[in-house]
Amino acid sequence: MRHTDLIATLALLQVDGIGSVLAKKLIQRFGSAAEVFHAKPRHIAAIEGLSSQVARQFKHPDLFVKAENEFLFLEQKGYTAHYFMDTDYPERLKHCYDGPVLLFGSGQMDLNPQRMISIVGTREITPYGIDFTRKLLEDLAPLNPVIVSGFAYGVDIVAHRTAMELGLQTIGVLAHGLNQMYPKPHKKYRSRMEACGGFLTEFRSDANPDRENFVRRNRIVAGMSEATIVIESAEKGGSLITAHWANEYNREVFAVPGRCTDRFSQGCNTLIKTQRAHLLNSAADLMYHLNWELEPKSNSRGVQKQLFVELTTEEQQLYTMLQQQGKMLLDELALHGQFPVSKVSMLLLNMELKGVVRPLPGKWFEAV
Repeated sequence: MRHTDLIATLALLQVDGIGSVLAKKLIQRFGSAAEVFHAKPRHIAAIEGLSSQVARQFKHPDLFVKAENEFLFLEQKGYTAHYFMDTDYPERLKHCYDGPVLLFGSGQMDLNPQRMISIVGTREITPYGIDFTRKLLEDLAPLNPVIVSGFAYGVDIVAHRTAMELGLQTIGVLAHGLNQMYPKPHKKYRSRMEACGGFLTEFRSDANPDRENFVRRNRIVAGMSEATIVIESAEKGGSLITAHWANEYNREVFAVPGRCTDRFSQGCNTLIKTQRAHLLNSAADLMYHLNWELEPKSNSRGVQKQLFVELTTEEQQLYTMLQQQGKMLLDELALHGQFPVSKVSMLLLNMELKGVVRPLPGKWFEAV
């Protein structure tokens, strides 16, 4: 993004009463943020949602002074600005009507990876939640997903830390400017996060972590990922707001079930009960619903060429069916092979140990 365009966009976002939705309307109507400032106030006020009082603010000289100061801050710190029409902007957020016009970032981030999920939950995470989060990410690690969260206490920081331990990229979405870290005890993770991911925010440098900013932050967490996972949540909480936004954006939502007597399972159980989230028991559930599959290991030799692999007649029958169909369900193999399901399961396990079949999410199998 050119220097002059960025300055004008920063100035536009300084106008009181101009949020992401109205800023996009103005840019689309006049062609660019710079052209908005050349427009007459009556033409600005003619746009739905804008008043003459707001339109008059566009002539205030302080807007560009503040914009220049913000630009200098970004430049001096080496932070990035991602414009909603640029290719480096998160693609999924482009499809959110209220996605930020600008996102400010620090670190080394791929904002458009093949796989990206958001993990949210209570700030009072239990041992059950910690264990589930770690096991989930350990099982997903071979797929190399980017892990997004809000850098808060509890589930958020457990997800970030676990991702870093596993060598996964992780992104913290902040509810304030990049000139500070909240909560303060998490400042010790900043450099490590920026080395294997980083931080995003839509808030200018002097913005504090005010209460209303967390709701705005949560929509970004939900919007930039293909799925949001709620690990633990009380009956009310910020993670449920994130799940709401994910549903609004037609993203997949998953919730980890818990005992009906557990306080921090109430929110998750309600999401599942009201069909606003898929039940999540393991990584396999997520992989099945998102159609994620491990890349097959390179193997140029078919079974026929693996001279030291011997298949029984029944195993060969199943293998031939898998070769012809590409992949099949366990029940389909039993039906077409005229075997009991229990026997097919045993045969497939033996074949997997021999390295000739591979299990897939949802009881699917394919030939290697």
